[in-house]
Amino acid sequence: MVTLLAWVALAQAAPTYDVYRTPSRIAIDGKLDERAWRRAAPAGDFHFNWRQSGDAEQTVVKLLWDDRYLYAGYFCHDKHISASVTQRNGPVSNDDCVELFVSPNPGKPRNYYGFEINAIGTMLHFSKKQEQAKLSFGEPAGVRHRTSFHGWPEKKDSPGDDHWILELAVPWKIFSEDAAHTPPRDGDRWRLNLNRAGGVTNPQYSTWSPVSAPKPNFHVPESFGWVRFVKRKP
Repeated sequence: MVTLLAWVALAQAAPTYDVYRTPSRIAIDGKLDERAWRRAAPAGDFHFNWRQSGDAEQTVVKLLWDDRYLYAGYFCHDKHISASVTQRNGPVSNDDCVELFVSPNPGKPRNYYGFEINAIGTMLHFSKKQEQAKLSFGEPAGVRHRTSFHGWPEKKDSPGDDHWILELAVPWKIFSEDAAHTPPRDGDRWRLNLNRAGGVTNPQYSTWSPVSAPKPNFHVPESFGWVRFVKRKP
């Protein structure tokens, strides 16, 4: 258990990011080619908290929002892309996979929601409440997502591998039990982390907000970064 002083120190050291309102509709097609995506700033470099060897391949993430959705766009530099899990809520983190962990109430960071999606578009969704011992897995109504290899039965390493993309839209209603406002109001602050797990070749674990843990573990909500929702356009 993280002590109060340690929690405060982690919160103060965590990165911050302003999430701007998108000026136009976002098509969830795995391309990130809308003007809003091009104008949005990246969240910042990922940290390789547990790297011992291999290439540290970066992930570029941008976030946007409107009255219906929180949007996330991941551009994953990757020379060895592999994924084989096709079962919903299966062990997608064994594949090349990215994750969005969201804590809508900064006063209760251990109430958080996770969306884990591999390179072929298989999603695992969970929610975690502070009083629960385990994660609760489910079917998140209304979540939309698309990857570069969406719907493939399998993706193996290929000589031409360079990158893959995830585009994700999460409806605000999923967070309504914990968020003060859904959609958020201008200036509202939430906590979240952006994660990435490796595949078969060059497996790496990286996070936007640094995680202090002795071994790979993304489930450390005290280490989540901060986002502020901004009503103006990027």
